[in-house]
Amino acid sequence: MLTLVGRRLLSLIPILVVVSFAVFMLTSLLPGDPAVTLAGGPNATPQAVEAIRQRLHLDQPFVLQYLYWLGDAVRLDFGTSLFSGVPVMESIGQRLPVTVGLVAAAVVVALVIAVPLGTLAGTRPGGVADRINRITSTLGVGVPNFWFAAILIVVFAVGLGWLPPAGYVPFTDSPLGWLQSILLAAVALGFFLSAELSRQLRAALIGELGSNYIRTLWAKGASPRRVIGGHALRNAAGPAITVFAVHVGYLLGGTVIIEQIFSIPGLGSYLLDGIVGGDLPVIQGVTMIFVLFQVGMSLLVDISYAVLNPKVRVA
Repeated sequence: MLTLVGRRLLSLIPILVVVSFAVFMLTSLLPGDPAVTLAGGPNATPQAVEAIRQRLHLDQPFVLQYLYWLGDAVRLDFGTSLFSGVPVMESIGQRLPVTVGLVAAAVVVALVIAVPLGTLAGTRPGGVADRINRITSTLGVGVPNFWFAAILIVVFAVGLGWLPPAGYVPFTDSPLGWLQSILLAAVALGFFLSAELSRQLRAALIGELGSNYIRTLWAKGASPRRVIGGHALRNAAGPAITVFAVHVGYLLGGTVIIEQIFSIPGLGSYLLDGIVGGDLPVIQGVTMIFVLFQVGMSLLVDISYAVLNPKVRVA
């Protein structure tokens, strides 16, 4: 297992280098002289332009600029916000738990919906659960999460008054208040993930239940719990785990809009504020955190495969 993890970590290094270079290249996407743009545009004073140029090493060759930035990024130092003056990593550290809590809640919502629905649909193709699964998965994939979020606000916040339409309560202040403040946002994010998971789990489970070893288990008189839970569902979980890991990364991207809709002070709203304001250190810092999160999820998928399938560890 340790050898597998070590190999995966080494293989991730080139990917991180390439991605970090792409993130650094965001500097070149700014129109005109980046130093002038970041200093405030045409009205910027020469002193402000020169200060920005020296702070971001824009007076150095391009390769040296990247190496300076990479050296700081390795230490998780993404500089200081150009507008608030607060270190980017300090703001990320304050907002990251908010986003992680929202994503975790969305994952719980997705699993609560997808696992039982996908399992029932896979074990009884064409049944009632299968038809419900098709309807919900189609809606989950086809409906944008921000539109679904608006519907949830209209129905459950404005119409029924069960939950607040916006705002955020820290978990340390009130666990119940925290749950109420993020529940609608978590459902809006998790519904899409549940659709993908239930579809994948259904398809994989149908394939497993039609295999020869499952027929042999039925012929030996094995119980449904052992056949489905102990063998078929475990083997069908591999593709579902891959889909789960990939789409959990997508959840982070979804938080950019969802957090703004529900006024949740997480990384998504922080990134959106940076994009609107042209705050390059904020954009680069949050983007790299999102990349590291996605890479970590890929590593967890490899480890999960090794746990579920011993042949992966041998290979």
